[in-house]
Amino acid sequence: MAPKRILSLWFPRLGAERLLRARRGLPDVPFAVIEQAGSAQRIASVSVPAQAAGLYPGQPLRDALAICPQLATQARDVAAEAAFLTGLRRWAGRWSPLVAEEPPDALALDITGCAHLFGGEAAMIDQIGAALEGMGLSVQAGLADTPGAAWALARHAGRHAATGRSGDAIQQEARATRSRAATRPRHAPSRASTTFAPTIAPVGQTHSAIARLPVAALRLDPDTVAQLTRLGLRHVGDLTGQPRAALARRFGKGLVLRLDQALGSAPEPISPARPDTAFATRISLPDPIGLTADILATTDRLLERLCQLLANKRQGARIVRLEAYRSDGQRQEITLTLARASHDPARIRPLLVMRLDQIDAGFGIDMMRLEALRTEPLHDKQASGHLDAARAAAGRAARDTALEDLMARIGARIGMEAITRHHPGNSHIPEKSAQVLAAAWSDPAPGWPAPPTPRPALLWRPEPVTAAETPHLPAHFRWRRRDLVLACAQGPERIAPEWWLDEPDWRSGTRDYWIVTTTCGARLWLFFAHGASMSRGWFCHGSFA
Repeated sequence: MAPKRILSLWFPRLGAERLLRARRGLPDVPFAVIEQAGSAQRIASVSVPAQAAGLYPGQPLRDALAICPQLATQARDVAAEAAFLTGLRRWAGRWSPLVAEEPPDALALDITGCAHLFGGEAAMIDQIGAALEGMGLSVQAGLADTPGAAWALARHAGRHAATGRSGDAIQQEARATRSRAATRPRHAPSRASTTFAPTIAPVGQTHSAIARLPVAALRLDPDTVAQLTRLGLRHVGDLTGQPRAALARRFGKGLVLRLDQALGSAPEPISPARPDTAFATRISLPDPIGLTADILATTDRLLERLCQLLANKRQGARIVRLEAYRSDGQRQEITLTLARASHDPARIRPLLVMRLDQIDAGFGIDMMRLEALRTEPLHDKQASGHLDAARAAAGRAARDTALEDLMARIGARIGMEAITRHHPGNSHIPEKSAQVLAAAWSDPAPGWPAPPTPRPALLWRPEPVTAAETPHLPAHFRWRRRDLVLACAQGPERIAPEWWLDEPDWRSGTRDYWIVTTTCGARLWLFFAHGASMSRGWFCHGSFA
């Protein structure tokens, strides 16, 4: 079995170079991306000329402007950088099928068994570097047997470990040099090389490859790095000879785990992103359109293509979005939800037609796009015998979709969440005998179980009834400020509370229900609560008419 080989690609100037690619006409001046850090602004990414001028990420903006007054800046867009890194991950799929993102500015590729297709590891990395250079991106690469070692080589190969001395610790300097210590930067900037210089660790030599790297290469937090440096443990090799138990007690298990991951003693698999499957289609129009008939004709063409894509993957659209891009740069869109997932154009088209009047064409639409935002699998075929297949075919032919289409039409106007249906509940408690479900995301109940005794048409929270606090049905009682006389009754039906739940309305204990008919014609559902954490008594729970 071939040993694992992991390639780490680090883009040290990803934020700045992403914007420089979009602004091709920008002069070759120092450029930086800035971000808000509390009440101040600091540099998040710099271009090559800005780095040559002495700027670095993390530097306060006012200090950077003092050093380089001609600096051009732009605010950071974290979402756009994440989307750009995702695009690079899809692009890197040509080199390896296993590519994972390492936000915010790196990729990890499992190239085990792939390098020979490109002439070897060195040749493969050179091709990747040349391709990224042609895209205007700076990259540093590290290749090793583990993801941790590859990460370390990409970022820290060729750099010296920190000495632990700074202007904050003047007492560490000799007396003759203390006057100059105050002018030193408190935090040494991390300066990446401007040239592509990959570092390749030979197979099985991970320990020797990372032994001379600084301890920061183990992906530790800055406080742990500072503590190790003050103790004289500046290189990875200084940690490998230390007792693991002592390291774990002093610095926590995270340090030992990172060390084991870098050396291959602890597993750290590459978790590639799931393949992107987008069900979308678009049409770019030679001339802008604005008539409703033209928009509808374009929508029909888009819908036919989209439904074909869905049918090929045995998927059905549940949420569909139609986008119209106007010639003035504005975008119009409509989103609709189907009651049942489908890839039938005849069922989706009427819903789009109902909403087309919401699109304002303006000075004309030059591109339209249709996308299925949410899909569900559709199982149209099932292995069965001839008799079962004939019955299933007859059932599909006789199936009436009128109710589903009606729900889709109503939902397009008031929203699918507003359409509900009742289902039988799995409980003997009267209040829980039915549950309300969204009609679009549930199937009709095949049948309702028959209750042991009739249930009232109207049900409300128990209301107190003035009567003698005895289990015997009273001949006279008072309810809702009315004096009622008993005519006839049916019962009792005993219902006990669910002991595993604490229902506030059922703290009165076991109930005996009666169907009571009064002399005035009212048919009520009374019960006597035997009492538990609440006092006992008579209550009215519903009405039969």
